[in-house]
Amino acid sequence: MTTDDASATAPLPGGLAAVEAEIVRACRDARRERSSVTLVAVSKTFDADAIAPVIAAGQRVFGENRVQEAQRKWPALMAAHAGIALHLIGPLQSNKAKEAVALFDAIHSVDRPSLCEALAKEIGKQDRRPDLFVQINTGEEPQKAGIAPSDADAFIARCRDTYGLTIAGLMCIPPVDDAPAPHFALTAKIARRNGLTRLSMGMSADFGVAIALGATHVRVGSAIFGVR
Repeated sequence: MTTDDASATAPLPGGLAAVEAEIVRACRDARRERSSVTLVAVSKTFDADAIAPVIAAGQRVFGENRVQEAQRKWPALMAAHAGIALHLIGPLQSNKAKEAVALFDAIHSVDRPSLCEALAKEIGKQDRRPDLFVQINTGEEPQKAGIAPSDADAFIARCRDTYGLTIAGLMCIPPVDDAPAPHFALTAKIARRNGLTRLSMGMSADFGVAIALGATHVRVGSAIFGVR
C-alpha cells in the first residue's frame, strides 16, 4: 500500500509534502514508478493529535517501534479511519508475537529462530498473515538486532522450510557513521539471490539513496512529524 492520494481530504502537512516530493524525485531519477515505493510514516512517540493531520492528508501506512505503544493509540485511530496499514519496525520480543500478529500488517524485524517459532504459532492460530521482513545487520553491530549477512541465506531458508513462514523481504538499518549506499546494495543483493522483491531500506536522512538502490518501503519519521 502506498500513500492514498485519492482519499486525501486535506492539504499535505509540510513535512509530508516535502517527503512526498523527494520520493517522486528519487523515483523519477531511478526510472521507477512512484507506486513502487511505500512510504511508512514512522509515528512512534507521537500521539493521535499529531498523527491525525497526516491521516487526513491521505497517508495510510504507519510504522511503530513498540507493540505496547501501538496497542494504546492505534485501535481507536484505525476504527475512525479506513484503510490504515500498521507496520512494526522495531525489535519484537517472542512473548509479544501474539499481540503483534493481531495488530500489525507487516513486521520488519524477524531475526531469530525463537521469534520465527512464535510467529508461526500465532499465524496458524489467528489465521492472520502479516508481511514478514528479515532484518539484516549489515554492519554486524553487536548492539543491533538482525542477522549477519553471511548467515542470511541459511536463516531465510530456515524461516521457510523449518517454520513455514512466507518471507516478504528484507530490512536493514545501516550504521550511523557509515555511508548507507553499500549497506543498501548488500541488502538488495541478498534479497535477489533469495528471490525476494521487497526491501525496507532508508529513513529520513537517506531514503532517496535507498530508493535509488531498490527500496520498496522507506521508513520516514522525523522528516514528517518533526524531531522527537
